[in-house]
Amino acid sequence: MLVRGDRVIAGVSGGADSVCLFCVLSELRDKLGFELVAVHVNHGLRGEAADADERFVETLCERHRVPLEIFHVELELIAKNRKQSLEEAGRNVRREAFLAALRKYGANKVALAHHQNDNAETLLWNLCRGSGLTGVCGIRPVSHLTEVGGCVYIRPLLCMTREEIERFLKERGQTYCTDETNAETEYTRNRLRHLVLPVLEREVNTQSVKHMNETMRQMLEVREYMESQARAALPECVAWESEGHCLIYEEHFGSYPHVLQTFMLRECIGSMQGNLTNLGQVHIEEVLGLFGRQVGRGIHLPKGMTARRVYEGVELCAETAVAGALAVPINLSGETWLPEWGIMVRCKVFEKTFSFSMKEIPEKLYTKWFDYGIIKKGVSIRGREPGDFITIDRFGHTKKLKSWFINEKIPACERAGIPLLACGNDILWIIGHRMSSAYQVREQTRHILQVEVLSS
Repeated sequence: MLVRGDRVIAGVSGGADSVCLFCVLSELRDKLGFELVAVHVNHGLRGEAADADERFVETLCERHRVPLEIFHVELELIAKNRKQSLEEAGRNVRREAFLAALRKYGANKVALAHHQNDNAETLLWNLCRGSGLTGVCGIRPVSHLTEVGGCVYIRPLLCMTREEIERFLKERGQTYCTDETNAETEYTRNRLRHLVLPVLEREVNTQSVKHMNETMRQMLEVREYMESQARAALPECVAWESEGHCLIYEEHFGSYPHVLQTFMLRECIGSMQGNLTNLGQVHIEEVLGLFGRQVGRGIHLPKGMTARRVYEGVELCAETAVAGALAVPINLSGETWLPEWGIMVRCKVFEKTFSFSMKEIPEKLYTKWFDYGIIKKGVSIRGREPGDFITIDRFGHTKKLKSWFINEKIPACERAGIPLLACGNDILWIIGHRMSSAYQVREQTRHILQVEVLSS
């Protein structure tokens, strides 16, 4: 997990688990020769209690002389804009904070405080939602960050139970914060933590959590072997038409056993989407079922992906590896980094000069000028959403975004991969293609907004 010369980002909320992780890493950094940076995210949900947690983490980092990056977010607003639950939005926001810190400090690892009880909760949740063999492997001790090549998540506490963590802190006289919302049962994980696991340990076996973790370790070995066999078989069965489009040949694919077919499908879909979030075993079985159906039949998969029966076998088409219509507010007077899209957006506002000429307007694919005076608040970069439209002429005529894509003959599997500069459902710019006629710079324009999109 750790070697000399590593630069590690540690998530520190102030709770027992993350404080234990921080103390362990702080004690080991000189011995093992790695650098440590802490990241704390204030979600803006718990008022003074959250601010107290932030001050606690600040004091902890000062005492141990560890650099600290604090991120303030309005999680409720983000969850609403992204159409996500608070739980899901919180995970995404924390991941984005880690990625920002990785980039700022040139780090190569992110340390998270997952422990055996977290892993047991994950196993139960995966069993209940039907994630198949991959789901019963639980949380990996080390896993790759798909957004940043060469960087990994590490989980040094995955060998410890929650009880052992609390005992570790007590023996050292180390205090920690308690989030009262963790005792609530509104979220799925909290219900498993407070209503299910205690019953298993009390009524079935006091070592239930440890036994589940040992089973997951063994299943992870099986999974890794099956994945290696699937990767070896793929070249014979799959032809890649493009990065997000492949054809699975029925003749060769059908010669392999069912269990290996499921792993091959997961390899294909995972390589297209970047990860297998929201993909359950039921989706895999639906794709496999297409091989026995008539040509032309198809199904929809998570993240806008489609599978369709063709003469040679089954065709998979991934619209994008970007997570749905993720909306990221844009700083109209600075830079905004969007790791999900792999782009940096740089904006500046300036006054139109008296000697201005329309010939000054840049004719570049990735730099556009907009009439700043008519731009409303809430401009963001996101993927397409139902109801999106773009103004196509100076008379104010609009066209549905879907119709525009069809008219421009943009393949369906590429459409969700095109970032949009949007204000509500009003599309200001189909980035890399055309901008809205409604926001063009005109003679009466007083201030100009320049938006430049750069590859990150």
